Amino acid sequence: MHRDLLEALFRKAVAQAQPALAVSRHLPAPPRGRTIVIGAGKASAQMARAFEEAWTGEITGLVVTRYGYGESCERIEIVEAAHPVPDEAGLRAAARIKEMVSGLTEDDLVVALISGGGSSLLPAPAPGLSFEDEQAVNRALLASGAPIGVMNLIRNQFSTIKGGRLAAHAAPARVATLVVSDVPGDDPALIASGPTLPLAGGREQARRLARLYRLDLPEAAERLLASEENLPPEPSDPVFARNSVATIASAALSLEAAAELAREHGIEAAIISDAIEGEARDVAQVHAAMAREIVLRNRPFTKPVVLLSGGETTVTLRGKGRGGRNGEFLLALAIVLDGVENVSALAGDTDGIDGSEDNAGAFVDGSSARRMREAGIDPQAALANNDAYSAFAAIGDLFVTGPTGTNVNDFRAIIID
Repeated sequence: MHRDLLEALFRKAVAQAQPALAVSRHLPAPPRGRTIVIGAGKASAQMARAFEEAWTGEITGLVVTRYGYGESCERIEIVEAAHPVPDEAGLRAAARIKEMVSGLTEDDLVVALISGGGSSLLPAPAPGLSFEDEQAVNRALLASGAPIGVMNLIRNQFSTIKGGRLAAHAAPARVATLVVSDVPGDDPALIASGPTLPLAGGREQARRLARLYRLDLPEAAERLLASEENLPPEPSDPVFARNSVATIASAALSLEAAAELAREHGIEAAIISDAIEGEARDVAQVHAAMAREIVLRNRPFTKPVVLLSGGETTVTLRGKGRGGRNGEFLLALAIVLDGVENVSALAGDTDGIDGSEDNAGAFVDGSSARRMREAGIDPQAALANNDAYSAFAAIGDLFVTGPTGTNVNDFRAIIID
């Protein structure tokens, strides 16, 4: 197994997306009035520190990040809260951010530092909903298997911050949004459910998608979804007229950096896509089929080659095991590649945490499924129970990095000798 090279490719991709490198290149024009920095997401604390170091004027602000993802700042307060299901710390932080951007003038500037994970870190229930209702909505979405765009459109209906509502609170101040993208296609309005950006899609579309994914929503959420209350501002709303947005890091840039490193090691790299979505186990089937085709017939790419891809897969929960979408992808990959020689793979979440566990992902080769069976674990049964974490822990192939300081979604690399 090319474990060292696979890890090096992952770390190169992560390094390319570090906020310290990206924030300073996208500073907004200074205002005549005050500068207030707000933000949310798994990379928001690192973005805040980078902004604080690069900005020469006076600033105040608050950003909220996931527990364990904090950073030391002097002028911007860092608050930690729960992800992926929101908690009271996030609720309090969201209320403080709304208050912080209220009562501003057109001479003021709000800098919004937004990265993946911000949806659950900024809970702000719509009128008529309790905090428990918003938590229940989040749990239903996480278990649904819906892609991130669908989840964020539905979340948007139940919030007083998401879908551009925070920009409306800040008006008439100018809002400059800096984004570290973790969504396929890099639509900045989808990241953290777009607190400062209008989200495409209306209430009727949200109702249709909630039915399609058979969401078990709380009664209060069902009532709100059936109404025309708490609608977000339209993209044409004047509150957005003076605002700006810049995507400062993305999966596409990270994959290109990893491909360059692979070539330096004498292995050609093929970037399949930076925007792959779908069920993790189904995406694994496609990747495995391509790897086998290269092994057997040297097509569509010639050996040696590394297949690189990004995006965000989903997992429809069927069992009660442990693990995230990258572990599920890898376990399905290990089953299909059982006994196939000269193939090794790594998949991991670039924020360092796959789902709610302590690993970024795991390693796989043609011996993984056999070694799981020797350790007393049936890979098929583990996959049926969504228990990839236990399967890879049993053979010592978990990939643990800790929080990385950024988040440009999933990174997948498959090396074929």
